[in-house]
Amino acid sequence: MGLIRVPIPLDEYPIHQTPLPMNRVVTSDRNFYDRCYLNAYDRTGEIFLVTGLGVYPNLGVIDAYAVARRGDRQWSVRFSDALAERTMEQRVGGYQIEVTEPLRRLHLRCAAPDGGVEFDLDWTGAFPAVQEEAHLLLAGGVRPILDASRFSQVGTWSGTLRVGAEEFAVTDDQWGGIRDRSWGIRPVGEPEPAGRSAAEPLEGFWWIYMPLRFESCSLIVILQENPDGYRTLNDARRVFADGRIEQLGWPRTQISYRPGTRHPEAARIHLTDPAGKPLTVEVETLTSVPLHLGGGYAGDPDWAHGQWMGRGWSGSTVYDLTDPAVAGRIPFGVTDHVARARLDGEEGWGMFEHATMGRHDPTGFKDWSAVAP
Repeated sequence: MGLIRVPIPLDEYPIHQTPLPMNRVVTSDRNFYDRCYLNAYDRTGEIFLVTGLGVYPNLGVIDAYAVARRGDRQWSVRFSDALAERTMEQRVGGYQIEVTEPLRRLHLRCAAPDGGVEFDLDWTGAFPAVQEEAHLLLAGGVRPILDASRFSQVGTWSGTLRVGAEEFAVTDDQWGGIRDRSWGIRPVGEPEPAGRSAAEPLEGFWWIYMPLRFESCSLIVILQENPDGYRTLNDARRVFADGRIEQLGWPRTQISYRPGTRHPEAARIHLTDPAGKPLTVEVETLTSVPLHLGGGYAGDPDWAHGQWMGRGWSGSTVYDLTDPAVAGRIPFGVTDHVARARLDGEEGWGMFEHATMGRHDPTGFKDWSAVAP
């Protein structure tokens, strides 16, 4: 293809971070990504939408997805195309995200080829966005397979949403959600050669990502542990409307799993405020979306973020979550749960994202087949 000899419009702005033009990122790692994640739920806990858009400069791909669950069915639509150049426009196929007010308001549109998932939605942040701790995960203790920055925010939605044959009026008094934007390195696109990991496979992965919204504050807890329980990421914060942020110590977790599964029905997270006062968050999970069923996240055999699908590609799938072939895939990926929570007597809503795969000694899971008694 040769070297691009002309600048792009972004080069007009004083936003450069390296000596490179804006069409190139500082690393040649094929896994560089820059993408956003958003979800929307109503307070019945009966419908859950997860959606996002990603750009993969070193793969030359831009793509987006929308996954919505209603009852025991999950609808998915995906769009993918060649990335011509890096711009501030976030559009691919029938999908678009507009930043109407940075770090505060967004406008999303999705028009699916088969009409399975469609929406015209406005997002409003309820509390300031939070820059999270850097996220690092090493393969074999040596190679970074995830090295990323991310900010997150809780907020509300308004507009319209269509899932299958049903249309929903989305109002900000009943619909909330979480959104984040992350960038850096993580596995994307076509699988790479397994190398050493084929002989020394991962023993397990344990993860909690819990952003919650209360009237008085927003709360975010992020925990990642090795199979032996050694914590490699610990981030717990309370954010107030005036921008104040409190760090909430070293969370201790109690998760109640449905017997015979690893499905978290409830959780209790023990925190500590800066004055040493104990804080306990109690969480009840409602409906959920497995991100690897049509959402393109790790473990999804149908489609992967950054995968080259050709120019102007789109695809749709409806999953029956009671189908044993589908249900059997759910435990082997990350699942997002709508969460109803309580903190100091105050009710809140948000997300309890959880993965527990393979061995995790503190929980008592000895291997990949272990389940709760």
